[in-house]
Amino acid sequence: MPPEAESRDPSEWFRKAHQDLQRVPRCLEAGDCEDAAFHLQQAVEKALKGFLIARGWTLRRTHNLSFLLDEAVQYLASLEAYRPLCQEASAFYFEERYPFIEEAPDRAEVESLFRLAQQLIEQLSRQ
Repeated sequence: MPPEAESRDPSEWFRKAHQDLQRVPRCLEAGDCEDAAFHLQQAVEKALKGFLIARGWTLRRTHNLSFLLDEAVQYLASLEAYRPLCQEASAFYFEERYPFIEEAPDRAEVESLFRLAQQLIEQLSRQ
């Protein structure tokens, strides 16, 4: 989909972020840590994009959460606290999508990052 066809409505990005976030525990219950990690990354990505779009940011195609966080911190410095989450969750996208990466995230790691992702998305949603 070309970038101009993607939504510029922040509420749509947050809605999709919440859908991805709700998938994480279901995937974990099913024993699928890789898919849980992927949905966690997607939830954070979509929430950051929604936050940025609400501030007039021009949508960019990227899955790099550190880059998106760099952009978001310009508007809300306290988001810097989520840097470790963004760094670790960015790796989940590549681990899920590329066959040459063989190390899957473990359940404890995904569960820990899930709690941080919930906090971040809640904070972004309130702004």
